[in-house]
Amino acid sequence: MDHRRHPPFATALLPIILYPLLGIMKGKAIAPIYVNSTIFLFIGGFMIALTMEQWNLHKRMALFIIRLIGGGPARIILGFMIAAGFLSMWISNTATAIMMVPIGLAIVSQLEAKFDIEETHKFTVGLMLGIAYACSVGGMATLVGTPPNLSFSRIFEITFPTAKPIAFGTWFIMGLPLSAIMLVIIWVVLTRVFFRVPPHVTVDKSIVGREYKELGKMSYEESVILIVFSLTAILWIFRKKLNMGIVSIPGWSQLIPYPDMIDDGTVALFMAMLMFLIPVKARDASYPTIMGSEVIKNIPWNIVLLFGGGFAMAKGFQVTGLSALIGEKFSGLQGMHPIIMIMIICFGLTFLTEVTSNTATTQMILPILASLAIDMQTNPLLLMVPATLSASCAFMMPVATPPNAIVFGSGRIRIAEMAKVGIFINLIGVLIISLFFYFVGTALFSIDANLFPEWARIAGSLTK
Repeated sequence: MDHRRHPPFATALLPIILYPLLGIMKGKAIAPIYVNSTIFLFIGGFMIALTMEQWNLHKRMALFIIRLIGGGPARIILGFMIAAGFLSMWISNTATAIMMVPIGLAIVSQLEAKFDIEETHKFTVGLMLGIAYACSVGGMATLVGTPPNLSFSRIFEITFPTAKPIAFGTWFIMGLPLSAIMLVIIWVVLTRVFFRVPPHVTVDKSIVGREYKELGKMSYEESVILIVFSLTAILWIFRKKLNMGIVSIPGWSQLIPYPDMIDDGTVALFMAMLMFLIPVKARDASYPTIMGSEVIKNIPWNIVLLFGGGFAMAKGFQVTGLSALIGEKFSGLQGMHPIIMIMIICFGLTFLTEVTSNTATTQMILPILASLAIDMQTNPLLLMVPATLSASCAFMMPVATPPNAIVFGSGRIRIAEMAKVGIFINLIGVLIISLFFYFVGTALFSIDANLFPEWARIAGSLTK
């Protein structure tokens, strides 16, 4: 199929046409599925990210982190990975990889001019793979970091309308430490196991310093965006009460008269709107305000449509009873220990997303896992959250994720090298996600593996 004439996201509109014709849902019931708080969270977050890119703040932040951490070859790789992981928490992992790879290649070129290519090859591959993998695991930390996380948040609301929605802060206190653990393990695997750099190969840090100096002093516009970005993150994280096991931090939304009228999408759009109102000082600016109208055109509306189509598909699975029917077919898993079941799900999602879109896969699988959990009388979050996290852990193939494809496009990595390391990290990811969520995530999400929550029981009764 020619995807230029038949773009895949166009099929996301099919539910609007087919559901009324097939008697599944009425048209007026389908429209709100395509426009909801999750969509607004994505749009607002993306607008802030695009403005960061427009004023080059993301590059300044990346170079600052690399300068701060960089030292020897292994520490340089760690610096790149931390910078890529941090940026991918907030902006597109594709944009992060596109920005980080040229900076990395500048260092690689300097090394290749000083040493033989064979001597520097391990550093080159370790650096390129480190950037790609950090972009993927960084997105796991926040709801806006990667599309599967947002898909999970909305599908959970659709499937279990009486449950408390998954707030940004709730996900963050679970996702950030998991992302950090994965990043450190990947760094160790790359620099200490597969690509140990020879001792005599040294890296000249002046390249990073030179690029940072070329950015000049932080502009007024960059300072404004940094303040808005920081405030947005704080408002997201502390909007609702954070239960951290030992202590609970009250949310700021409880201080206003109608807290239920504000969600993460409201915060994203309000903060993005602020940048439409704050004037610039740069004389050569294209627009009179920090954020210009061009940002609206650059929002990936195809992804917005894919989100809406996926949510409509999830609702269709629910109202027709299809997800319940499929879930019943796996009812034989009921006696299995939860951690074994989580590992099986993580394994399946990790390797499935090597060859399929992680967004489309999660939108198809999550409603089925929700029904499976209902049929097994277990907490649906116990299956749905690990599945969502695993969808971001595809490290083997260049086609698995955009960052993988971008670093492979540098021409410095062979498919065999990526696959050899990737399958090893895939398996580590399955183990880490399963164990971390079962022993830590369940406490953070207040999940009792032996207790079937009332909101899941209500949802189960509606599908029967």
